[in-house]
Amino acid sequence: MVAGTTSQVLVASNRGPVSFSLDGEGSLTAKRGGGGLVSGLSAIGPEADAVWVCAALGEGDREAVRRHAGRLDPADTGGQTVRMLDIPAATFEAAYQGIANSVLWFTHHMLYQTPLEPAFDVDFTRQWAAYEEYNAAFADALAEEAGRGATVLVQDYHLTLVPGLLRERRPDLRIGHFSHTPWAPADYYRLLPDEVAARVLRGMLGADRTAFLTRRWARLFTESCARVLGATVSEAAGPSAEAETLATVTYEGRTTRIGVHPLGADGDFLRERAYRPDVDERRAQLREQIGTAPEGGPRRTVVRVDRTELSKNIVRGLYAYRRLLLDHPEWRERVVHLAFAYPSRQDLSVYRDYTAEVSRVADGINAEFGTPAWTPVVLHVKDDFARSLAAYRLADVALVNPIRDGMNLVAKEIPVVSEDGCALVLSREAGAYEEMGEDALCVNPFDITATASALRTALTMDPAERQERTKRLAATATAHPPTRWFLDQLTRIAAAG
Repeated sequence: MVAGTTSQVLVASNRGPVSFSLDGEGSLTAKRGGGGLVSGLSAIGPEADAVWVCAALGEGDREAVRRHAGRLDPADTGGQTVRMLDIPAATFEAAYQGIANSVLWFTHHMLYQTPLEPAFDVDFTRQWAAYEEYNAAFADALAEEAGRGATVLVQDYHLTLVPGLLRERRPDLRIGHFSHTPWAPADYYRLLPDEVAARVLRGMLGADRTAFLTRRWARLFTESCARVLGATVSEAAGPSAEAETLATVTYEGRTTRIGVHPLGADGDFLRERAYRPDVDERRAQLREQIGTAPEGGPRRTVVRVDRTELSKNIVRGLYAYRRLLLDHPEWRERVVHLAFAYPSRQDLSVYRDYTAEVSRVADGINAEFGTPAWTPVVLHVKDDFARSLAAYRLADVALVNPIRDGMNLVAKEIPVVSEDGCALVLSREAGAYEEMGEDALCVNPFDITATASALRTALTMDPAERQERTKRLAATATAHPPTRWFLDQLTRIAAAG
């Protein structure tokens, strides 16, 4: 039953477009975020009466929910209507950290050390119950907010059960689900307990349309549906356009369309933002840190910008750079690795350990090769978007070598901003490889020697070739800007419903 609302477009995601911090005197400060969803939702216009449903992530968010009865002040959200859910903290923690980040993320990025993990026991059972409760809270809120026949777009691995739960509550709705992560091969996906593996798939198949960033991830999903559920998978006839239906999955009398929507960089925003005064200031600071080569002129730069997420493969990237310096000593004092490794998920011990290892390896390279006039690795760990953009501008080589990545927007952003053209060293396990592999130097992310060789090839590439590759990479990177990515999904969900 519609609860007196008329919203015709709804988005559901764990993280919303705004977060709140609470100071010691009880004052709230709002910080608005960016990204594809924010841009996309802004593009549809006020006539859609769009609502964004998200979760309170911390005490500041919870206090904002209490003060505004769940509906946030539009002055804090950039004018968007946002309903933030104050899910009990213990339930949220168990669902978000226990299941979403420590089980589903690890499964789809294939990060488990299988001799020791996973081990599903009573703690997992408790956490899974919390994940179900968390997803049910979203389904209840969406059912209350949605107008008759509204379109609902549910985001990512945090909310895999929502489409099925919402379908039960509101069969009139047109429902889509989008996955920003990779999808695991069926044999790896079946590491999950059988009922949980099936429950996730059934939840996602409650959508009219389920979409992914690449064809590879979409096909692995349909493989899991066939192997785990025994569902019928039908490939689309003829060549499929990128945003068209790739396949259909039929299970228990319902058919779900499977689509692909690559997410690109917002080129207009990046080009404008990268030349503001704060970025110019940081560029000058970085150029001073990089210094001058022995023969004169600026040193060359190998740039990476990542969170210290396990899947980003920062440590092997550092070892590949070390191998370059060992095997090709002519590059010593002539190149600097700008490594921006911003701490991620530090409430999980494995991430704290990984962040510490990144610093240890970087310090070791500097101790081994550094001179009074040359720091081989310039490591920054404090998140600074303006400094990241400054590094993009300075990049001669972009190193993007994830173990596994749904897309990787950094691979798309650096060619858009690079001043003199950059050579992209790209893992074949990044989703971006599907679109950008032809103009990148592609590597096996586990092969340190081959990655070092690719770095050398990138550093010695003819400048004219590097610039031509960069132009093609930038054109590919901006072919699917966030607004188009979002609006295309709405159009396809409406057509599927």
